[in-house]
Amino acid sequence: MKILVPGGAGYIGSHTVIELLERGYEVVVLDNLQKGHRKAVNDCEFVQADLLDKEKVNNILKQHKVDAVIHFAANSLVGESMERPDSYFRNNVVGGMNLLDAMRANDVKYIVFSSTAATYGEPENIPILETDPTIPKNPYGETKLTFEKIMKWYQEAFNMNFMTLRYFNVAGAHSSGKIGEDHDPETHLIPLVLKTALGIMDSIKVFGTDYDTEDGTCVRDYIHVMDLADAHILALQDMVTNRKSNVYNLGNGKGFSVKQIIDVAREVTGREIKTVNTDRRAGDPAVLIASSDKIQEGLKWKPKFHDINTIISSAWKWHSNNPDGFV
Repeated sequence: MKILVPGGAGYIGSHTVIELLERGYEVVVLDNLQKGHRKAVNDCEFVQADLLDKEKVNNILKQHKVDAVIHFAANSLVGESMERPDSYFRNNVVGGMNLLDAMRANDVKYIVFSSTAATYGEPENIPILETDPTIPKNPYGETKLTFEKIMKWYQEAFNMNFMTLRYFNVAGAHSSGKIGEDHDPETHLIPLVLKTALGIMDSIKVFGTDYDTEDGTCVRDYIHVMDLADAHILALQDMVTNRKSNVYNLGNGKGFSVKQIIDVAREVTGREIKTVNTDRRAGDPAVLIASSDKIQEGLKWKPKFHDINTIISSAWKWHSNNPDGFV
């Protein structure tokens, strides 16, 4: 099969691309390189394009005759989405619809969609189930949920199948150390902690130490990026085989606090990591943990790298060898 991967030069996309190639798929990456890195996808066909260019997207699908799409291309910063909801709806919704329309025009029936736990908003239950209410608290989550609904109606009208994967905190890097996480600006805890270990940052801020958790800091569910890549491919295979759509959560099923992450990072790196305690961030829930029972039962997916020490060690291999990221 030939797979089009919009956003394939980004963090999660590039790790999924390398896994697709290792499993014998043909891959075409489509990326505008606003956030992604060309060096992350040297081993496959690459097209620089923006999903907002509807005609170009249609021509790409027509030219490359792809069989399915794994869609990662989106703006994804919660804070930025609060300041620029116009940009987020334009890129994440309008751009996504351009992709769906190009798929329809070229008879491509399968799409795996990279969604987010932000579709749930403040969770009512821990762990979070796929059947829980979806009430996003920011434009980023709203755009992802909107696109989920659009795919559902495209399926009803045009017989296009979809798989939606809602995931939580993604971390780690490929075992080769050749690719890893490199965002600008960086907002994720583990790379920020490791940048502090490298001396790139003076300290790491701990936002709130008075939560109702064991050590007072927020607890989050971390999933290794290669386990995530595996889930995307399993979802694709199941959709093509059974021609059914579905929605799945992806996580470890257990959480780690901010302090635990920092302590493990100190152990992995052997370095002092200075912390600065500061006030809570508005809207940060105390605990976010996913139930992955549905995908484990339905697709036989099982995380291989669930140990947080392993996750942080793989990230450290990347960051220590590439302190400036992709340069």
